[in-house]
Amino acid sequence: MQKTNYNWGIIGLGKIARKFAIDLQSVEGATLKAVASRSLQKAEEFAEDFHAENYYGSYTELINSPDVDVIYIATPHVFHKELTIECLKAKKAVLCEKAFGMNKTEVEEMIATAKAENIFLMEALWTHFVPHYQYVLKLIKQKKYGEIKSLFADFGFEAPYDLEKRLFNKNLGGGSLLDIGIYPVFAAMTLIGMPNKIEASAKMSETEIDEECFMKFHYKNGITANLKSTLVKKTPTECIIELEEATIKLTSRFHEPPSSVEIMPRNGEKEIIEFPVKTLGYNYEAAHVQEMLSQNRKESTIMTFEKSLNLISLLDKIRNKIGLSY
Repeated sequence: MQKTNYNWGIIGLGKIARKFAIDLQSVEGATLKAVASRSLQKAEEFAEDFHAENYYGSYTELINSPDVDVIYIATPHVFHKELTIECLKAKKAVLCEKAFGMNKTEVEEMIATAKAENIFLMEALWTHFVPHYQYVLKLIKQKKYGEIKSLFADFGFEAPYDLEKRLFNKNLGGGSLLDIGIYPVFAAMTLIGMPNKIEASAKMSETEIDEECFMKFHYKNGITANLKSTLVKKTPTECIIELEEATIKLTSRFHEPPSSVEIMPRNGEKEIIEFPVKTLGYNYEAAHVQEMLSQNRKESTIMTFEKSLNLISLLDKIRNKIGLSY
């Protein structure tokens, strides 16, 4: 009989985990069964807020819980590989936050373990699943407005300049590229493809992470993608796609719902398509994971292993260009 109800566990109980837990409540057949933090008090409070049955002050305790089917990993990037592999070896399906790993070698090891253990694994790049982004992907694939000529995407906000916090802490995988630059890079990769050449530069912090990162992807036929990420100022955070016969804009905070898509044809009136969403948007990836599990799949049909490998290889190349190594 096909399984339709899944018990979730969450490891790492920061801001993103809280948002995910809020949205998980809207996913049919999903139950938040257990949560884990290195702080037992934090785990207890989180469990109380979201009615989780169990809470742990140890990640391993949750991983070994017989009541949990799938685990969402929301710790800092540097712990993703180790925790993912521990979960997979405990025969737990895994949805692991982006960036999947710190480099391609880590991601390859994670995927190899999933295949060896025959257990589902997916990178939690939620943008790929939200309605407005799926709409634009289909629009580009249909070539209704011709071929892409260029793309611009940015992501920036002013982070409190606390050198001890994760964003500026090199030991925790800090920096703009892995945290938010991944979204413009992902947009270029999924909307255009893998570039032939990459240019990149960065402004580095006192802690030797990239406060700002500037990237330019070059493709065949002269197509370019100009990308930017910054932790020092707020930017429009838009994705603008220039096509032969129109300009398509994913409006501010293009990576998340609710959002709108503006289509400006070369000859014609501007069209604005709204995508009202009642959730924060994390429910779409969670529902997809459950769909994959119900079909007994070990890999997502949308956020495939190939996409995760391509994405981390792009991030590795950019980091090599800007002289950032962890």
